[in-house]
Amino acid sequence: MSRFLIFINFIILVYCNFSQTINSKGIVVEKIADGFQFVEGPVWKDGSLLFSDIPANTVYKWSPDSGIKVFLRPSGNSNGLALDKNGNLLLAQHGLRQIARLEKSGELTPLATHYDGKRLNSPNDIAVKSDGSIFFTDPPYGINTTQEELRFYGIYRITPEGKLQLLDKTLYRPNGIAFSPDEKKLYVSDSEARIIYVWDVISDSIISNKRRFAYMPPRGYADGMKVDQFGFLFAAGPIGIWIFNSEGNIIDTIPIPGQTTNCCFGEDGRTLFVTASGAVYRVKNIYTSINKENINKIKNFHLDYNYPNPFNLETNISYSISEPSNVKLILYNQIGEQIETLLNEFQNASYYNIKLSAKNLTSGIYYYQIIVDNKFKDTKKMILLK
Repeated sequence: MSRFLIFINFIILVYCNFSQTINSKGIVVEKIADGFQFVEGPVWKDGSLLFSDIPANTVYKWSPDSGIKVFLRPSGNSNGLALDKNGNLLLAQHGLRQIARLEKSGELTPLATHYDGKRLNSPNDIAVKSDGSIFFTDPPYGINTTQEELRFYGIYRITPEGKLQLLDKTLYRPNGIAFSPDEKKLYVSDSEARIIYVWDVISDSIISNKRRFAYMPPRGYADGMKVDQFGFLFAAGPIGIWIFNSEGNIIDTIPIPGQTTNCCFGEDGRTLFVTASGAVYRVKNIYTSINKENINKIKNFHLDYNYPNPFNLETNISYSISEPSNVKLILYNQIGEQIETLLNEFQNASYYNIKLSAKNLTSGIYYYQIIVDNKFKDTKKMILLK
């Protein structure tokens, strides 16, 4: 067996208390539809995928059995799509500058059109809370500056009673929006800054303690995002989909061709659908099941995610060992070739930190692996940008 084939069988452990983790070595990406103008806002509804083609003024429907069909035309140049508490389709309509609900009769009901007597900019993306309230972002991407009435770009909430509330107006271009699984945190991307921010959800109408959650440094944009049931955040951005844990550490990236715009999970909660430029992709094998008994055996050893990541000059690699052991730390390139043995020595139980210099490395994806005798083995991914 080649060195590469051996390497791709390693399991990356993210949380010791989870029975699921990210399967960084076996993810499968397949294109399921293309030929569109610019697609956005995927949502899974009743066994099918709905998504917007913004310039085509159309919402399309894809199913494994029937393929592509027109679902709604005109769509108001819809961008983000979501489902309300009752399963009705919600649309962030670029062209009509509103949030609307598609009724079972086929009629569209406007839910938010103005704030403080002034017309919204261009509603972009939607997240629905379990109480039925609708959160959305309102950057100016669907209009020009002469059409702006508000002169700021907000994050809003529509109450279950239909009242519109402004929650925040500090972002330059608020875009993707999502909740943590317990709905105690709200994530919003600032598109052109490529930064994801997080707020604490204090009450029905208050978010506070804004802070930077993650940054995606390559050229491009931060766009739509979703949080899975395990708390991993999947964000559309440069390269493709970025996966972060709940602490904002990057777990992995999934390369997707074109300009990645948004994503959603299918009904199984384990298959990711991604919109990018003029095509739609399906991503499988995202997760690896971990036996909790095996996790308990290794929970006293730990390899941290390097920081910063991505990096360009140097990065810190930290780890801890719970008993005296021989420790190896090995650096691999993207195809599994060993680049360097960073460390191979006997160490006492403690917490350790080493600096990795990028002086002699080229830009790209690397992996670093720790081997502690026969007691513990873990591998993590880093991205070098020069």
